[in-house]
Amino acid sequence: MTARGAQEGTKRIPGHLHVAEDCRAVSEVLSRIGDKWTVLVVSELGRGARRFNELRRALGSISQRMLTLTLRALERDGLVTRTVHPTIPPRVDYALTRLGRSLLEPVSALETWALKHRVAIAAARARYDANRAAR
Repeated sequence: MTARGAQEGTKRIPGHLHVAEDCRAVSEVLSRIGDKWTVLVVSELGRGARRFNELRRALGSISQRMLTLTLRALERDGLVTRTVHPTIPPRVDYALTRLGRSLLEPVSALETWALKHRVAIAAARARYDANRAAR
């Protein structure tokens, strides 16, 4: 491959190492865990089991519908358990599974990285926008 054929700074992976199924699997998982609300819900549940309204209050601006959809998706993916207690009214608790807890370390690392670099990213965006406006 010529230098012009590859993007600057990227390495070409030999075709025999690239498996399309793996790419789809990684993409699917990243789309789930890369979602804004998923990261926040996982982080909050990392502090312990929570009831729905406790989560909603802790997350601030999330709508009831979005929290419901996020929790269902996390439960479907095996990252969260939903426990219904037979009381009146019924009490429902959400908690991370073992798999969900294993996600806390990378989510924390991303959170730390984002906080550490947010000023640099904001400055880069401002430079980019200024350059685009000057054209």
